[in-house]
Amino acid sequence: MIPRYSRPEMTQIWSPESKFQIWFEIEAHACDAQAELGIIPKESAKIVWERGAFEVARIDEIEREVKHDVIAFLTNLAEYVGEDARFVHQGMTSSDVLDTCFNVQLVKAADILLNDIDALLTALKLRAIEHKDTVCIGRSHGIHAEPVTFGLKLAQAYAEFSRNKSRLEAARAEVATCAISGAVGTFANIDPAVEAHVAEKMGLIPEPVSTQVIPRDRHAMFFATLGVIASSVERLATEIRHLQRTEVLEVEEYFSKGQKGSSSMPHKRNPVLTENLTGLARLVRSATVPAMENVALWHERDISHSSVERGIGPDATVTLDFALARLTGVIEKLVVYPENMTANLNKLGGLVHSQRVLLALTQAGVSRENAYRLVQRNAMPVWRGQGNFLDLLKADDEVSKALSHSQLEALFDLGYHTKHVDTIFARVFNGE
Repeated sequence: MIPRYSRPEMTQIWSPESKFQIWFEIEAHACDAQAELGIIPKESAKIVWERGAFEVARIDEIEREVKHDVIAFLTNLAEYVGEDARFVHQGMTSSDVLDTCFNVQLVKAADILLNDIDALLTALKLRAIEHKDTVCIGRSHGIHAEPVTFGLKLAQAYAEFSRNKSRLEAARAEVATCAISGAVGTFANIDPAVEAHVAEKMGLIPEPVSTQVIPRDRHAMFFATLGVIASSVERLATEIRHLQRTEVLEVEEYFSKGQKGSSSMPHKRNPVLTENLTGLARLVRSATVPAMENVALWHERDISHSSVERGIGPDATVTLDFALARLTGVIEKLVVYPENMTANLNKLGGLVHSQRVLLALTQAGVSRENAYRLVQRNAMPVWRGQGNFLDLLKADDEVSKALSHSQLEALFDLGYHTKHVDTIFARVFNGE
């Protein structure tokens, strides 16, 4: 997590001040529940709320001596609360505070990421509709295939990020659990009602069985979902990078006034934003394997997961937040060159209609094997710059026996390839 790729709202979630504030709220809500059960005095619970405070520097100072972050926090809290601090953390263990806090932070992060995805979906939808009928060449293996529209490319991305939104909503729900169950998770020294109260106040639900730690399969799914979203970011970024290549130049990242593309070559306009997104996606995905390895803890609890989560929690969420916002900006300002799309579409002299010619020949009674042979025989010279595909087909006696010149000409209609675009859009955007 570095400032260059961070945004303040997400970064704030992971600040020491935010973390310790969540810790305090967990402890204070637990005191309220204990007071309602008659375990601690109600006045003491009230005093915890009224006097409770902390100082990050002081907590750090204490931790350097005691080598335990939760004890350091509780010690500093007691310095403010006074004698009634003896009722804080009654029957609780460190993981009750740490795990519940971590899940609160992940839920808050998920909410920001969901808003990021909504903004990206809005941008994709607007640009998809704008270019619904902007015909361009589709490519397979990087080679010209058949015509599509640029709007379809963006509609595909919209559908993919819609799925990602659903995945993240599910991952958010799965990680939104609370554990206040005490040592080894048996509630021996704390009533389950305390957990239920804290969960409600913190916007979570009680963990069914926590073993002292919240099971890390929940977190593995959360970070795996972030990894999938990052992969979708990279997929769209890679498409834009390819389409911006000089030899293609069908789209281009917005190049602002005063921007410079190279320290040595003044003419350069590089796809730096989408290249950056490709790298950021790798960083987010790097959190997925450690998160999965965190699932296998020893017995009821160990802390092998702790150091990992201190890193991947902020790093993955902050980086993905930045990446989604950057991708939204790229889409909003993306420069599209329809004339270059048309020129590229026509670059192969009509070869993009080869499948339709093949099918027409089979419909005219030619075997598929012979039809393929005839089409390929006339296509290969076009690759070498030795003629136009339609002209070569017309001059081929075997082809002309099956299809008239007018029938051949009709097979080169671009509208044939785009006739179901409205149907696809209706599926993607659900009639919106």
